[in-house]
Amino acid sequence: MNVTILGASGFIGKHLIAALTQRGDRVTTASLRDPAAAARTASAADVVVNLAGEPVAQRWTPAAKAKIRSSRVDSVRAFFDALASETRKPAAFVSASAVGYYGTSETATFDETSPPGSDFLAEVCVAWEATADHAATLGMRVTKVRTGLVLGSDGGALAKLLPLFKLGVGGVVASGKQWYPWIHIDDQVGIYLHAIDGTTGVLDATAPNPVRNAEFTRALGAAVHRPTFLPTPAFAIQVAFGEGAIVVTDGQRVLPTRTLATGYRFRYETLEPALAAVVANS
Repeated sequence: MNVTILGASGFIGKHLIAALTQRGDRVTTASLRDPAAAARTASAADVVVNLAGEPVAQRWTPAAKAKIRSSRVDSVRAFFDALASETRKPAAFVSASAVGYYGTSETATFDETSPPGSDFLAEVCVAWEATADHAATLGMRVTKVRTGLVLGSDGGALAKLLPLFKLGVGGVVASGKQWYPWIHIDDQVGIYLHAIDGTTGVLDATAPNPVRNAEFTRALGAAVHRPTFLPTPAFAIQVAFGEGAIVVTDGQRVLPTRTLATGYRFRYETLEPALAAVVANS
């Protein structure tokens, strides 16, 4: 199979390229900074995977918010406009999305059938997924992967947290009650392969057993054999990230109901073995 990956240089992209190459697929990469060139590359592919997007974990200035949205909506729309003029089209389009689609809650449980939230991230995710659906007008199968907190030693949030926890200065963030819909990088890649190989629709890329921040903190401390006595107050996160603090201080309990129903089987269903595997590779 020939797979083109857009936004391949990131944490997930590097792992996905390795997995595809290992199983014998041909991988090409392209950047949405040049939508026309990306469309020419993608026209030769069987499947296109879009992982591109401005990082969300930053201070949400007006300029940053504009980039977060534009990189997920405007550039993808320009890609499809260019792809429409190509003679050959890929058979499928697999788009990244995020559990931010659901909004935040300490009490609700969400899955692929839940309605969207109303905050900035939810609005971005709704627009992101609606833009991905344009692929269907070009005759392409569409799959959208809503990702949670991806655990790996070489990227994502955990790569930044591990050094702190190994020094014994990690701790509960804000109230500690916010849910963390986590997933090990191996399962994240596995769900993308599941989508590439034919699964359509929305898939939650979150492990079946989400945890609250306090439980996550205790488990990570235990994995690195360090205490977790030093809490990080909410106001400190808000000073650092402004409105973007919601990514850290709020959360959502998300279950991969449809992902499981389509036949995907998780390698890491519970947190402790997942963290042990990450720490062993760090």
